[in-house]
Amino acid sequence: MGQVNLRKVAMIGCGYVGSAAAFALMQNRLFAEIVLIDVDQEKAEGEAMDIGHGIPLVGNMKIYAGSYDDIADAAIIVITAGAGQKPGETRLDLVHRNVSIYQKIIPEITKRNCQGILLVVSNPVDILTYVTVKLSGFPENRVIGSGTVLDTARLKYQVGEHLAVDSKSVHAFIIGEHGDSEIAVWSSANISGVPLDDFCEMRGQWNHDKIQENIAETVKRSAYEIIERKQATYYGVAMTIKRICEVIIRDEKSILPVSTMMHGEFGIDDVALSMPSIVGADGFEVRVPISLNEEECKNLRKSAQTLKEILKQCDQIAIE
Repeated sequence: MGQVNLRKVAMIGCGYVGSAAAFALMQNRLFAEIVLIDVDQEKAEGEAMDIGHGIPLVGNMKIYAGSYDDIADAAIIVITAGAGQKPGETRLDLVHRNVSIYQKIIPEITKRNCQGILLVVSNPVDILTYVTVKLSGFPENRVIGSGTVLDTARLKYQVGEHLAVDSKSVHAFIIGEHGDSEIAVWSSANISGVPLDDFCEMRGQWNHDKIQENIAETVKRSAYEIIERKQATYYGVAMTIKRICEVIIRDEKSILPVSTMMHGEFGIDDVALSMPSIVGADGFEVRVPISLNEEECKNLRKSAQTLKEILKQCDQIAIE
């Protein structure tokens, strides 16, 4: 990964998501150094102090509020900064506010000649991953969006609950946009190698299409439901950030549906969206050739088109 400190992570943005992610990373002791950066310096200092007080209970590390100068040698720079989704808003509604915030953040990162990996988390994550690739000039493998990793976890959780089986044994993906046009890939879903429909029948479940439709809708509505009740979602995405960081730092070569640039796959080009991908020390390595049925292919192209329409609306924003 070049001249980076593999034990150091930078968190840009210390709102609900950034602070929850910093807390999760501190607890699993993946990093020896966590630097928190926020436009509100006092907020960053307060979070660093609060999280830091737990250090004697987990093991020695350094957690502090810093500036962009502190990110130069970070192995991973996590960007959670931006406006949050309000009740009734879609992730795409945030686009103009957060693109303009990224126009300030990304040049600050490139100025420091950072050699680490950029992990984009702010919403709409696919649009902001694209914007980050264009603004940063980083090699594409080093710009990853958290994408549908959380949606996929939500899907596995719901299927596991429905079938009364360990969700870690559920193998299924949500792909496309992290948002309303996301696609649950049922055609290749399985429970430890057993096709999903067969496993459902083993559990006495027969109305497959209706059940799948309900589960996919529950997953899609999850964030809205949580935001309605508690104004923000942050624990699930904090665990997502922790997992992606683990995969990179440990060079796990795990398959995660992260958001990266598409170059012709499934007829989709010049847009970032989520597909199952091998992730390791160099960030994104290669997309996994998942098989989709005709309807899933059609919906994936539709999802890409939704994102492209939004990017067109950003034309007045310089992301060339």
